[in-house]
Amino acid sequence: MARSQDDSAKQDGLDQDGSARERILIAAEELFAEGGFDATPTSRIAERAGVPKGLVHYYFRRKRDLLVALVDRLPSEAIEPSSVVVKGDVATSLRRLVAELDARLEASRVLSHLLWREADTHQAVRDALRDRYQRIVAQVRAVITAAAGAGRLTMTDVDSAADLLALAVSYRHSVARHSQESERDDESTDDMQREVDFVAQALRARESF
Repeated sequence: MARSQDDSAKQDGLDQDGSARERILIAAEELFAEGGFDATPTSRIAERAGVPKGLVHYYFRRKRDLLVALVDRLPSEAIEPSSVVVKGDVATSLRRLVAELDARLEASRVLSHLLWREADTHQAVRDALRDRYQRIVAQVRAVITAAAGAGRLTMTDVDSAADLLALAVSYRHSVARHSQESERDDESTDDMQREVDFVAQALRARESF
């Protein structure tokens, strides 16, 4: 029986250490960022990765599976609250959280760029980014609660503040690709600081004494 293209690619030994799959993902990330998902054929991905086209389909049956796999390459947004919280200081705690989230965006700016762009037409990417947003909401909520102290704020206020700040952070990250210049980055940072201060001041006004 003739070997299939997938089996031939696998048995050629190109995937023995898993590096072929990694090269395919790196190539896909670069090409999708350069020309877009729809305009990039798998043959170009294989060529840039230096593997047979059959090996691309061995690891990723459909081209959109590559896009889903790239979502998993985003840096984790999980941040231990204790690493950023300053007890009794919600504003500083939130600034430290936002700075950490920004640093993780910076480490994957190209990947974040292409995923936010492709979210317009690919449900799997939209779902992944929506889940990511909900995790950021949870992070903000945990930091506010830890910084303010138990019983100082109602959960309704905390939830509203977490939703508002997570939305601001997510929007800022979604448009980061349009603000490469340092001057614009500085302006964006100043805007974010004002939003953090606004949220912190609103929460302070709502504290129970």
